[in-house]
Amino acid sequence: MSDQLTVVIIEDESAIAENLIHVFEMDGYHTSWFTTAGEGLTFLQQNPAALLVLDVGLPDGNGFELCKTIREFSDIPIIFLTARSDEIDRVVGLEIGADDYVTKPFSPREMLARIKLRIKSKAPIVEHKLEPKSAIEQPQFNHDLVAQNFDYCVGRQMVGLTAVEFKILDKLISVSSNVLSREQLMISADMSPEAAYERNIDTHIKAIRHKLKSFEMSERICTKRGFGYFYSIKDE
Repeated sequence: MSDQLTVVIIEDESAIAENLIHVFEMDGYHTSWFTTAGEGLTFLQQNPAALLVLDVGLPDGNGFELCKTIREFSDIPIIFLTARSDEIDRVVGLEIGADDYVTKPFSPREMLARIKLRIKSKAPIVEHKLEPKSAIEQPQFNHDLVAQNFDYCVGRQMVGLTAVEFKILDKLISVSSNVLSREQLMISADMSPEAAYERNIDTHIKAIRHKLKSFEMSERICTKRGFGYFYSIKDE
C-alpha cells in the first residue's frame, strides 16, 4: 500500500480505534494506530501520511497542542475526534489548523466519508512543463494567484490552504467584487452541520488572510460590514 494512502490514528480507546481501522482497511487504506501523542508525533515526523484522525484527550498530552506542533512541519489534513461538543472546542480546533471535527459517538462510515473528502481535496501537487489550463484558470481576476490542485499558488509557491479555506477563497474569487454572506460561504465550503456556524467562517477568513499576507495579498479579502465578505481585484 502506498504511503500516500496511510491514515494515522492517534486514539487511546482501543474499541474506537479498532472500529476505525476495520472500516478504513476494508476500503483499501493502510492504517497506523498510536495510543499516545508522543508515539504519533514521532511517526509523523519520520513518515509521510495522507490524513490524521486525532483524539483531543490523550494520556500524555492534549490533542490541540499536538495539532499545533504538527502544523509547524506538516499540512496533513487533521480530523479531530473527541467526546467534547462545546462550540468553543470546535472553534479552537479549527483555529489551530484542523480540517474537520467529529464528536463521539459517531458512525465509522461517516468518518470514512470525511477522510475520503479530505484526502481528495489534499491531492498531491504534480508539476508539468506545460500547464496551459492552470495558467488561464483565473485570468479575469488576477494572474498572480492561480488555482492548482485544490490550492492557490503564486508563481511556484503554494499558499497552503486547507480544503475548507480553498473552497471559501475559490468561491470569493469566482464572483470577484460581489459580496457573499457567511451563509453562502458555508454552503460553498460544504461545511458539515456541526461546523456550520457564522463565527466559524470568520475564523477561516482570518486564516486565509494570514496565509495571503506572505504574498502581500491579505487586503484582497475585504469585509462588508453587516453583509459578509468579497474578493477585491484591485492592487493593494
